[in-house]
Amino acid sequence: MKKIKIDNSTRVYPMPMVVVGAVVEGRINYLAAAWVSRVNSNPPMIGVALGKRHHTNKGIREHKEFGISIPGVDLMKAVDYVGLVSGAEVDKSKIFESFYGQLQYAPMIRDCPVTLECKVVTTVDLPISEFIIGEVVGAYTEERYLTDGKPDIEKIRPFSLTMPDSRYREVGKIIGDAWSIGKDFKM
Repeated sequence: MKKIKIDNSTRVYPMPMVVVGAVVEGRINYLAAAWVSRVNSNPPMIGVALGKRHHTNKGIREHKEFGISIPGVDLMKAVDYVGLVSGAEVDKSKIFESFYGQLQYAPMIRDCPVTLECKVVTTVDLPISEFIIGEVVGAYTEERYLTDGKPDIEKIRPFSLTMPDSRYREVGKIIGDAWSIGKDFKM
């Protein structure tokens, strides 16, 4: 089939939804984000792109710490809300029950199945966004989200964002085993 040129701003599919937490002006603030990815394995690092004007960024810049909370589908409305309103205008500190690990300025959401606390390693200045890379210094879950001691995606029930249709989608069925299914590939 012939390839056709489409808009250069097409996104990678899907984009996992997370909530970024920071302490801004002495108060916890949360921001929904979907431009997030693991960027290093040892030490573990995660990167998140946030628009420069977001209120959350102020706290990350000041304290060099942030939390990443991975919500389940049951938190979708609250997650969407924290992406719709600015912490400069609305106190988002009471929307979720927060907790801290070992870092003082990396709030995480207690009701999220998986949470990560991160120390900023570097920030890449982009035209509209800041790509913030943080080292994961603590990862947290509950026994109910584990199978054989590992996080279980079916129990976590994370959701993703697709663009340009602006939809949330739940993670789907298993279709193969990574680093295995290709062993039978023939050229």
